[in-house]
Amino acid sequence: MLESAYEKITLLINEMEKVILGKREVLQMTVTAFLAGGHVLLEDIPGVGKTTMIKTLAKATHGEFNRIQFTPDLLPNDILGVSIFNTVSQSFEFHKGPIFTTVLLADEINRTTPRTQAALLEAMSEKHVTIDNHTYPLDEHFFVLATQNPLDYEGTYPLPEAQLDRFLFKLKIGYPEFPDELRLVMQQTGNEVNQVQQIMDASDISQLKKMVEEVYVDPQVARYALQLVHATRNHDGIALGVSPRGSVAFIRAAKAFALTQGRGYVSPNDLQQILPATFGHRLLLKGGISPSNEQLEELFTQILRRVPVPVRKS
Repeated sequence: MLESAYEKITLLINEMEKVILGKREVLQMTVTAFLAGGHVLLEDIPGVGKTTMIKTLAKATHGEFNRIQFTPDLLPNDILGVSIFNTVSQSFEFHKGPIFTTVLLADEINRTTPRTQAALLEAMSEKHVTIDNHTYPLDEHFFVLATQNPLDYEGTYPLPEAQLDRFLFKLKIGYPEFPDELRLVMQQTGNEVNQVQQIMDASDISQLKKMVEEVYVDPQVARYALQLVHATRNHDGIALGVSPRGSVAFIRAAKAFALTQGRGYVSPNDLQQILPATFGHRLLLKGGISPSNEQLEELFTQILRRVPVPVRKS
């Protein structure tokens, strides 16, 4: 069963890699978040394949795909939907917004106002939306991949901490290596996503998510994970450490990451590998400053050095 799941996940990543060249680690992390039931925030420069990656995931998993372009004048109803009065039936009818999908690309999410950003909060955490005192469920595999411009870009609104905490991972694609970019420019036809094959369906995804829940976490490994979390709260330079929601997400992500590597148990190395993507967007430095990439690297190095790795007893 474990071997079959690993083969299925590997096929999915391989299929995505046909379109997104040379970024297997990012693809694995994205699939990890998807199987863990989390969401992904991508902060990157334009044109590195963010939209293509999420379209490819939707196509390979047979999921419905919608894209919302976030702009300063976007309203919550533009995302969630709106109730319109029907003069024939003399009643209000709810018209669903683009959030009613399986895979949602929230493009340039920090270009819109905090009020509109907050419209995603309930959907991301509860997988339903409430409008006019009615609650509407979303797809059981609802997955958000949001992109944001670096905060020094003009016309951006920083995401509030509560919104950031809803994202399981914050990732960065970055420029491709020279050989990969050469292959890209030589092979680019414009319809790569259309050629992506379906690897799994909703039933397969449900089965894999159930297997994620069954991945074993040794108490020593769970203790190690929580010690890493507490190290962010006790660090002299950090004002806001990882929340309890973040610690739960850390373990859940580690279980999904272990499954993507064909293992039915979480190792300390799994925690170390996903730590930057899980912790980075949840930290705030003293003085209310968001850490730079260089500062984050230094913080992660310090935290990993301070917390002893559990040793298996023979």
